[in-house]
Amino acid sequence: MKVLIVGSGGREHAIAWKVAKSDKVEKIYCAPGNAGISQIAECVDIGAMEFEKLVEFAKSKEIDLTVIGMDDPLVGGVVDEFEKAGLRVFGPRKNAAILEGSKAFSKDLMKKYHIPTAAYETFDSPKKAMEYLENSKYPIVLKADGLALGKGVLICNTKEEAMDGVKTLMLDKQFGSAGNTIVVEEFMTGREVSVLSFVDGNTIRIMTSAQDHKRAGDGDTGLNTGGMGTFSPSPFYTKEVDEFCQKYIYQPTVDAMKSEGREFKGIIFFGLMLTKDGPKVLEYNARFGDPETQVVLPRMKNDIVDVFEACIDGTLDQAELEFADNAAVCVVLASEGYPVKYEKGFEIKGLEKFDGQDSYFVFHAGTKKSGEQFVTNGGRVLGVTATGKDLKIARQNAYEATKWIEFDNKYMRNDIGKAIDEV
Repeated sequence: MKVLIVGSGGREHAIAWKVAKSDKVEKIYCAPGNAGISQIAECVDIGAMEFEKLVEFAKSKEIDLTVIGMDDPLVGGVVDEFEKAGLRVFGPRKNAAILEGSKAFSKDLMKKYHIPTAAYETFDSPKKAMEYLENSKYPIVLKADGLALGKGVLICNTKEEAMDGVKTLMLDKQFGSAGNTIVVEEFMTGREVSVLSFVDGNTIRIMTSAQDHKRAGDGDTGLNTGGMGTFSPSPFYTKEVDEFCQKYIYQPTVDAMKSEGREFKGIIFFGLMLTKDGPKVLEYNARFGDPETQVVLPRMKNDIVDVFEACIDGTLDQAELEFADNAAVCVVLASEGYPVKYEKGFEIKGLEKFDGQDSYFVFHAGTKKSGEQFVTNGGRVLGVTATGKDLKIARQNAYEATKWIEFDNKYMRNDIGKAIDEV
């Protein structure tokens, strides 16, 4: 079969790599893809938001399955356009992708269906938000309602910071229209855990747990980024936590969406906070997480194409997910200055050292080809992933593998997965 993957980051590279392992797949296309993806798929110069061109391409090439990797096209309704054209596509429709597309919607859904989450208020008036913050308890969290590349969340320790935050989101429009409405949320403390799942509208199958590191600097300092590294599984995601979440969070979310007439088929990413009062939902995403995908898929034993098709066909109840009894750690190699200002165009050396490896992987995020060379072309450049029999060995392997790669202005965090030392 022929598969089209829509997206251009490390997540899509990991998906393409996993799809390429399926015996069913003879040809992979990726739109627009990146330099790394081009080694296993034919990259097509069509943007993720060019729905009409994507549909036309899928028809002309007789694509059997399209997989949408990114949030923007999902929230924009790309799946609806493919379905209208009679094409098979993996991902939620527009009315279901709102689970990620609007934080106000997801918070209201959780409140209505008693799914554990932080207390919150929603505002579309900067004045009213500021009045509310006058008497709030600090620290407090401000979230842009819409999509903001994973960066529209501000943790404010003081009233002054919160007032500045309202100005940043709602008046200065740092994240554009995403900040027209904001959610003001109580600050929760505890361990963060990411859990990805496959959903077919009725049944949910949970993948292995992971934990992301969002802040740019060691010790969780600096600005929020799209993710500086991750590890899987999370040692803090215990059997008891899983049982609680299955009962009060996972299935209730799928059922709630169905009750609202928004049947969800695709990936639900649960961002969880393990608080002293039990697990609570921090956020939902309606697609694979990045860089979580880069540690979860290398551990997955299933043919991913079979699972995609079960979700589309509503037969996920007949599938069981299997993951290797090992661990994986991903360290993101970024450009110095990310996420604010950074230079591009530096030659990347050492990528060939990953060829033929079965425990070491390099997923491209911000790279491009310049002649025969790979060069840096973004803030997050590469995800270096390694597996090992446990987290400590996987971490050691991943950091060893980061030394194989060289480029000017290379930057990374040195403490990805350090929390496992506390277990």
